[in-house]
Amino acid sequence: MPEGPSIVILKEQVQKFKGKKILEVTGNTKVDLVGAGVAGSKVLDFKSWGKHFLIVLKGWSIRIHFLLFGSYSIDEQTKPRPRVHLHFKNGDLFLYACSVKLLEGDIDTHYDWTADVMNDTWDPRKARKKLKDKPEELAADALLDQDIFAGVGNIIKNEVLFRIRVHPESQVGALPPRKLSELIREARNYSFDFLEWKKAFELRKHWLAHAKSVCPRDHIPFLKVKHLGKRKRRAFFCPKCQKRYIL
Repeated sequence: MPEGPSIVILKEQVQKFKGKKILEVTGNTKVDLVGAGVAGSKVLDFKSWGKHFLIVLKGWSIRIHFLLFGSYSIDEQTKPRPRVHLHFKNGDLFLYACSVKLLEGDIDTHYDWTADVMNDTWDPRKARKKLKDKPEELAADALLDQDIFAGVGNIIKNEVLFRIRVHPESQVGALPPRKLSELIREARNYSFDFLEWKKAFELRKHWLAHAKSVCPRDHIPFLKVKHLGKRKRRAFFCPKCQKRYIL
């Protein structure tokens, strides 16, 4: 599943279509993009919110969520049966295996941009307040809560918890104030590191915990849990240097 930084990269790559008219729309989506008048509309903007890619038109926006196996290509069709194909005078955008939804009206009424860890309006104070309202939540689940940390996915989760030396089954309410601050700060910091490394095609080289077998600090085997927390996501963590905080 693409995480927030990957959606930011997509948003940057499609900027040549901003301000351009969609000449034709095809694809196997069940959403009636033709009936909504997408063909003939001008793209006013491209936005990202967490894992959502947004194509902003006048009066409407197309929301794309890539789910587990979604992908995209620009100018060249690389897979059969695109979910959506937008044709412009200066090129084509293909979107595959994704969820498509039409959002009516001003896009700002649909999203709290301050919850997106990569947005300029990200508000760590709001994140802290939301976390304090869920004291029994596991740190691993809290980081994947898109209402708090929009854009954070499983890779970022595992790496952030390793960075701050916190066990994924720690409860948010038990974290010392300093650790809670570190969790909030590093969710954003690591997302921008992810973006830089992804652009340089060297993301995996920088993984310290995710999909790893041995702790680089203590040189002992990581614990691997296939379905941790209520979100049932993979976790990789060190039993020695990542402390578990429990209420």
